[in-house]
Formats: sequence, C-alpha cells, structure tokens
Amino acid sequence: MSGFHEESLPLALALGASGGPTRRTDVVTLGSGQEQRNTPWLHSRRRYELAGAVRGLDDLHTLIAFFEARRGRLFGFRFRDPSDWRSGPPARAASPFDQNLGFGDGQTESFFLRKRYGGGESAYVRPIRKPVAGSVRVAVAGQEIQAFAIDPTNGMLTLPNAPRAGDAITCGFHFDTPVRFDTDRLELSLDAFAAGRAVSVPLIEILA
Repeated sequence: MSGFHEESLPLALALGASGGPTRRTDVVTLGSGQEQRNTPWLHSRRRYELAGAVRGLDDLHTLIAFFEARRGRLFGFRFRDPSDWRSGPPARAASPFDQNLGFGDGQTESFFLRKRYGGGESAYVRPIRKPVAGSVRVAVAGQEIQAFAIDPTNGMLTLPNAPRAGDAITCGFHFDTPVRFDTDRLELSLDAFAAGRAVSVPLIEILA
C-alpha cells in the first residue's frame, strides 16, 4: 500500500472516536413508483470522527504531532476501530476457529485474512489487510498450528505446507483499519487556559 506508515494512531484517541461503515447505493424511482437499487461498491468504506476523543491539551499535542507526521492526507496509518477490531465478538479473545479462510487443495500455501459478516448467501466478506502482529492464531483441519507466517502489512497468511484437499483453514486475529486523515487542516479550539478541543478530525478508510 503506497503512501502508508505502519504506525498506529495512539489508542487514547481511537477509543473516543465515532463512526463506522458506509455504503453507496444508487436508487432510481421508476414512473410506476417502484425502485431499482444498485451499488458500484464491492466493499463498504469506513469513516470516523476523532473530535470527541480529544479531551485536553495533552490530547491536542498528541493529535497535532501525529497529524504533522502524516503530512495531513498524504500518508495513511493504522486505526483501531473501537467497535470492530477482532475476528470474533469484541468481548471474547480471538480463537483459531473464528473465521474460515478457505479449504486446502494440496497446492495452495498462502491465504489472505478475511472477516465474514452475517450468514448465508447475503454474508459480506471483508478483506483484512492490517492484522496485529502476535495476535494471529491458525488452525488446519480443526487442529491449531504454530508454524505459519503472517505479513502484517497486507494480511497474507503463509503455511509451511499446502493443506490437503478439503482441509479447512481457519483463523483468529486482532486487526487495525487502514485510514488517512480526510482533511489537510486541523480545526482546534482553546476553550480556556489549559483546556482545548478538536472541532473536527475526519478519517476515511483506505481500500486496497
């Protein structure tokens, strides 16, 4: 991913952020009153607002330093989505059986991480490109394994040997969302001596 710093926004700022996934749906109303709905987007795109997470001058100082180091919108970075950062439920530790990455064919050794939302044919499968190093757990054919390699910059899992045909490859992990600032100007306010706040600090997900 070009123009990207493998650095995380300080967690204190991430925890107070608001936002989530957005979709684009084009709706055409026919003369009969019926609707036709389509989307040009394969994946959702997440947007966040950091302003509510900035609670004082120390937070403002941290935010300014991080913003300047990213050169505004120029460089992306890692963001811990406070509501969606684990392969399973947020209150449960990651399990090697959380997500199915596919099945062996006797030849393929590498699989990209992904997270499934919902069930059945309507489920949405999200690519996970920024796993947290040290958090990944893997199982093949129902047995957890220790020998594997994970690329934390793109989410590729590589096994030492290709799984046998039909063997399920499952995985659990923590992950960050790749984002950038969606502004080249920080709007900050000093409300009183030793007290300040951010007016607006928008972030937007970077899709690979």
